[in-house]
Amino acid sequence: MELWFTEKQTKALGLSCLVKRTIHAETTPYQELAIIETEQYGRMLVLDGMVMLTEADEFVYHEMIAHVPLSVHQNPRHVLVIGGGDGGTVREILKHESVERVVLAEIDERVVETSREYLPSVSSGFNDPRLVMAIGDGIEHARQHPGEYDVIIVDSTEPIGPAAGLFGTEFFRLAAAALREGGLISAQTESPFINGDLIRRTHQGLSSVFPFRRLYLASIPTYPSGLWSFTLVCNHEPPYLSPRPLPGVECKYYSGDVHRAAFALPPFVAALVAGD
Repeated sequence: MELWFTEKQTKALGLSCLVKRTIHAETTPYQELAIIETEQYGRMLVLDGMVMLTEADEFVYHEMIAHVPLSVHQNPRHVLVIGGGDGGTVREILKHESVERVVLAEIDERVVETSREYLPSVSSGFNDPRLVMAIGDGIEHARQHPGEYDVIIVDSTEPIGPAAGLFGTEFFRLAAAALREGGLISAQTESPFINGDLIRRTHQGLSSVFPFRRLYLASIPTYPSGLWSFTLVCNHEPPYLSPRPLPGVECKYYSGDVHRAAFALPPFVAALVAGD
C-alpha cells in the first residue's frame, strides 16, 4: 500500500508526495511538526501541514533569502534571522567572511532541535561560534535591540499562527528601528500566483516605513505554484542590481546573474507592487 502526503496549498490545489516513512512527528507548544522522508524530494520538514523545506530544493530558498541582501550590503557584520529554525538561512549567512555574529530568533525551540537531529545538511551552521541562539519571539527581539543589525532576514512561515505578526506594519517599524545606518531587510513574501493580495497588502504596509522596496523572485518546486517572492527593503537607495562579488561563497542556485535577473518582474507581478 502506498502512503502519500498532501499539502493543501489552497482549497483547490494540493502538492502530493509519495512517502517512504515518517521520521518524526510531535505537537509543540506552537504547531504540529513532522519530518517525513519522501521518494521524490528526500526529507521534508512540515509545520501545521505545510511544507517548510525539502532536502532536494531547500538551497534555492535559503540562498536567495540570504545572499541577495548580504551581497547588496557593503559590509554585513551583524545579522538577525527571525524564524528560520531549520538553520538553512544561518548556514548560508555564515558563508560570508565579513559576518561576525548571527542571531537566530526562533520562537519554537523544537524546530531547532529536530532540525539539528534529522536535517544535518540544513542545520550544519548550528555549531558555528558566530551563531547566537535567541529562542523566543522575533518581534520582541527586534523591539529590544534597536540599531543593532546590518541585515535582518525574516525567514517566516506562512502568515498564520506564530508568524502572522511578521507581515504587519508594526513589525516593519520595529525591524527598521533595529537596523544600523545603511541596513537592509529581506523577507519571504509568498507566491505571486497564490498570494497576490498578501503581496499587495504587505508592500502597502512597507511603503509607510521604508522608502525603497523591491520584490524579487525564485523558482522553488515544492512551494505553492513553484514561483516564490522575496522583498528587499531599506531606508536608502542601494545598488539592487549590482551585487558585490562574493569570493569563496559557493552556491547551487544564487549567482550574480541570477541576482540581477531575479529583480526583472513579469508584468503581472510588477502590477502587484506598482501601487504600493
